[in-house]
Amino acid sequence: MAPSVVVAGGGTAGHIEPALAVGEVLRDAHNANVVALGTERGLETSIVPARGFELRLIDPVPIPRSKPWLLAGVPFKLNKSVSQTRRILKDTGAQAVFGTGGYVAAPAYLAARSLGIPFYVLETNALAGMANKLGVRLGGTGFNAVANSGMPGDVVGIPVRPGVGVDPDGAKAERGLKMWNLDPDRKTLLVTGGSQGAVRINEALAGAVERLVADGFQILHAYGRKNDAPAAHEHYTAVPYIDDMEAAYAVADMVVCRSGAMTVAENSAASLPAVYVPLPHGNGEQGLNSAHLVSAGAAVRIDDAALTPESLYTAVSEILGDDTRLADMRAALAQSGAGNVAEDLAARIIHDIASNTDQAVGSK
Repeated sequence: MAPSVVVAGGGTAGHIEPALAVGEVLRDAHNANVVALGTERGLETSIVPARGFELRLIDPVPIPRSKPWLLAGVPFKLNKSVSQTRRILKDTGAQAVFGTGGYVAAPAYLAARSLGIPFYVLETNALAGMANKLGVRLGGTGFNAVANSGMPGDVVGIPVRPGVGVDPDGAKAERGLKMWNLDPDRKTLLVTGGSQGAVRINEALAGAVERLVADGFQILHAYGRKNDAPAAHEHYTAVPYIDDMEAAYAVADMVVCRSGAMTVAENSAASLPAVYVPLPHGNGEQGLNSAHLVSAGAAVRIDDAALTPESLYTAVSEILGDDTRLADMRAALAQSGAGNVAEDLAARIIHDIASNTDQAVGSK
């Protein structure tokens, strides 16, 4: 009988991607039945089906921090969401739950605990979120991307999709060149603000495009589905969203982006030197996510407030225009490595499922 696992990481790509990275290994290497948990308001409604997983939806339970008068309704919403999740876990015969935070994680942990199903909690950010802290307190097995997140658990790194940064026959690069009409003789700058785009990055790039193109570079820019399309330029390809990130990584020579944990991990796995522009909001975790790479010389940081067309142009041209520096940054990235985190976590889950099954059989 094939193992059955529910993965729970919804809302943003930073939650969805690490959950699916482990899910793909469970499915493809261990023949497990993997179902993803999500909500209608998250990016998982497009990302999960595109990756070949069944998506089961529950009601989201956001915590209204800025509207405390709405907190009274949270217990009712949470109870409904947990009930929905319990039904899904029973329907799928789930033997384990793997969560990465976001709107669906807390209901998943609570439902798994109530049914006696083992569950695993992965915190990918430098500072742990509320849902994952709750999961570990409930008895989930905790894992952290980095030390000192504020959540107990082994430090394992961040799982990335199998194949990220791997293109032995050049097929991914060829696909990307054709898809985005790129010149194979020009160095390519990949610019992205994450799943929603980033207005600040878009504005800075708009003022730097002409000089970067004049220097002999070309640009692939994901500007975000919610943002206005930028003006057209020669050697500049702008798209709302990049569905084929493996092709984008294969054609890129460096990247400008925010520094969400998953973004940093995938860039590192793809050996892409980066200019990181951390989000200025929250508790500063985005800056912490890339701090080790900046210290190692594998990346450059520009604070959001300091991001201008001039600062962006200078940082990019100093890297892309200097082959020695580009090579040094790639060498530093090779030392950081993304490892086999997805494979290791999947193997741990499968091992525990097998052990629990053996114990159940032995007790009969």
